[in-house]
Amino acid sequence: MISRKTRLFSHILGAVILSLLTFIPAFAQDDPNPNSPTPIVISEPDSLRVLTAASSVKSGKRAGLTQTVFREGSYVTIFVTNLSLLENEGVNAFRILVEDQQQRLYRFPVVKLEQLKGQEWIYALTFEVRDNLGFWQGPLEIGDAYLRLTWRGLVSNPVKIALGRSGGNLKEIAGAQPTPMKMFADKPGDDSSTTSNYVGYTYSGDRIRFLEQATFGPTAALDHRLRRIGLRVWLAEQFDMPYPSVENPYPDLPLRSNDTNNATLGCGMFASGSTERRICLRDYYSQYLVQSWFFKEAFYGDAQLRHRVAWALGQLWVVSGVDTQQASHVVAYHQILSRHAFGNYRDLMKDVTLNPAMGNYLDMARSTRTNPNENFAREILQLFSVGLFMMNQDGTLQLDQNNNPIPTYNQTTVNNFTKVFTGWSFCNTGTNPLCPSAVAGTVNYKDPLLLNQANHDVTAKTLLSYPNAVNPTIAANLNGNTEIDLALDNIFYHPNVGPFVSRNLIQHLVTSDPTPAYVGRIAAVFNNNGLGVRGDLKAVVKAILLDPEARGDVKTDPHYGKLREPVLFTTNFLRHFNVGSANLTMQSDGVVSTLPNAMGQNPFYSPTVFNYYTPDYVIPGTGLNGPEFGLMTTGTAIARANVANTMTFSRLNTSADAPAGTSINLAEMTALVQSDPTGNQLLDVLNTRMLHGTMSQSMRNTILTSIAAVSAATPQARAQQAIYLIVTSSQYQVQR
Repeated sequence: MISRKTRLFSHILGAVILSLLTFIPAFAQDDPNPNSPTPIVISEPDSLRVLTAASSVKSGKRAGLTQTVFREGSYVTIFVTNLSLLENEGVNAFRILVEDQQQRLYRFPVVKLEQLKGQEWIYALTFEVRDNLGFWQGPLEIGDAYLRLTWRGLVSNPVKIALGRSGGNLKEIAGAQPTPMKMFADKPGDDSSTTSNYVGYTYSGDRIRFLEQATFGPTAALDHRLRRIGLRVWLAEQFDMPYPSVENPYPDLPLRSNDTNNATLGCGMFASGSTERRICLRDYYSQYLVQSWFFKEAFYGDAQLRHRVAWALGQLWVVSGVDTQQASHVVAYHQILSRHAFGNYRDLMKDVTLNPAMGNYLDMARSTRTNPNENFAREILQLFSVGLFMMNQDGTLQLDQNNNPIPTYNQTTVNNFTKVFTGWSFCNTGTNPLCPSAVAGTVNYKDPLLLNQANHDVTAKTLLSYPNAVNPTIAANLNGNTEIDLALDNIFYHPNVGPFVSRNLIQHLVTSDPTPAYVGRIAAVFNNNGLGVRGDLKAVVKAILLDPEARGDVKTDPHYGKLREPVLFTTNFLRHFNVGSANLTMQSDGVVSTLPNAMGQNPFYSPTVFNYYTPDYVIPGTGLNGPEFGLMTTGTAIARANVANTMTFSRLNTSADAPAGTSINLAEMTALVQSDPTGNQLLDVLNTRMLHGTMSQSMRNTILTSIAAVSAATPQARAQQAIYLIVTSSQYQVQR
């Protein structure tokens, strides 16, 4: 017999998967966000038809007002108001969205923005009729469509435009009204709420959104603290917060022999099949202890921001337990990431380069002048610093005269960097003061790699070339330690590094497809923190989290946000409900990696150096950049629902490997149902905490109906039903 819960799951699963895979939530008609103005596109006087002007981008002149059909490749000038721009904020802060009669979305590039003389609060905005998502094929024959403007994650009112032809069966939008020029003829009152780079944060929705971006999940206690002290004070606390927590130190694991059967330094001292041998293999030769430490710190640690940024950096500078066998090796590597999370990117580059886990993973520890290996040389360029193609400072690609991207480097460049990175190996000499952690019979994965100059290629080298390049060449016969600093400086000062790193961190913390303006603002901070320092990650992280594109109670741009990657989906969900042990008498033991692993992300076991997903992953059938969707399949979508089911209706029980188990505390939610059997009070609280007040009315009605179908005699079951439906919804699974 199929249970009610199973029938309900089957009913909603198709809709959830479809919404997640398209990553296009429905447009919101109203913007309740009090922190930023919503852009308004001006229409003709008596209709929703957009007010346009014939435009010449080259001359900048506008002809008389027109109403026409716009062809592919033409330029269209529209008029926009209700903006409060930052200094130097321009066209790369805006995107034009067009929704056709089948509700397919297209995105057109904005190419010009200028204020009207005498009416500076109105802007003439010019865009090209060219879908830069690549949706349409063949001649453009959309017909009548709705046009909206997006800015800082907000979407404007809808107006009509004819593309390729006029007419068609365009569905009317309830409540949409004309916005004619005469409505905005007079200068509006002064509104300085968004005239600085860092906007207000006093509203509850924005506090929850901030915690989703800066921690492993909001809690009621953290929300209350933010309300008292504000974001900036909280950030200052986080930058100085001891890490890891005193109650949850890094696992202190000795180095072991790489031979698990070693009778002294492996697990060979224990009989095959014995409990002792199983525990030895689990604790020392897997990431079990690292994973459980990681999740306990995510659930309960105070230094949430450092933990979150270190996790993001670990997905940029990838080392994997697939190849890095021992937990002690990964601990030593993670310590570098966490130490430099608020430090300087150049220092991070040096310490990761010489870390033994990275040396093993990308073979630098085995690369010599007679047997060079290019793996690290290639990946430090492609994946860790500059990328494949030259960028503008806003992260957009530079193009040559044939509109092709310009390569950042070539194979010759890789070959020369490969020579730089020859001669380093593990620091295994116990008598060497540089090798304090060395243990006879083991490989030293704790101390930095050590140079053997005899194995280093001392020929002259030609490195990255760029305007005002730092150290573009290295002379012959230099010491390898000197060369490595020259080479890392050559990379670090490349103009791509600022936008490359900035965009990657924005994607991990805030939104998958940030506007170039957002990237450009953060890259400027990377290039100069205001004190003349390049690569200051503390300043970069602060700027990312306080940027106006990040802040605000609600983001209405349908392309804004990011799918919660499995680890963050797990921690955000569980932290909402005071995650504890299976019997809720103590803290969870952190043995929860089976949950994100089922969804495609096994912590510290990245399948490749490209991470679990690539930052440039495009969601199939959409043209949209959505890295985390690289893990989304029909199977992992079902796994997400199964994880929600397990943790909402059941728990992770105790076992030999999970001494405390894990469950969520439903006492507060059950009490809300008892005090208000209609479920409205429960949904008010869940909406505020989990969806920062954005639950749609249709979703609310569906959940209330579902709650009512559960016996009033089982208030906990009613609470569980509501929580499950929210957690499995696309509105929750996409962090916005």
